[in-house]
Amino acid sequence: MPFRTSRRVEFHQTDAAGIVHFASFLTMMESAEHELLRDAGLSVMPPPGQSPRLTWPRISVHCDYHNAARFEDQLVIDVTVEHIGNSSVRYRFDIARQNARDDHPADATIATGTLTAVCCDLSSGKLVKTDVPDDIRDRLRAYA
Repeated sequence: MPFRTSRRVEFHQTDAAGIVHFASFLTMMESAEHELLRDAGLSVMPPPGQSPRLTWPRISVHCDYHNAARFEDQLVIDVTVEHIGNSSVRYRFDIARQNARDDHPADATIATGTLTAVCCDLSSGKLVKTDVPDDIRDRLRAYA
């Protein structure tokens, strides 16, 4: 079952044409990923002293744009764990407009994308790729 969150488009996320700048979708995707991890009882950056100290650097991101979003639009972001590999997790993002306006229908698909993160142990102070632990794998499967 996907994880769902929402965002209202802020002025600073738009370009001179009043449309959400393409790079803003990447930060929305990352923020939604962090919310999913918190919902699963995890973090993208655990506190010092926790062992193992696992973190999730991104190794790939892709986004397709289908419709324009504008200032004040309310967007719904569905995040699905699409694949859990030995040491990586791939998320799928479906971003849609929630609120209707005269010139834009409600629930229109705005963007779809994927983000792949690799599991790394930061305990030594350096990023060391490691397998996704079984307990984390089980938590993430809830969003598949």
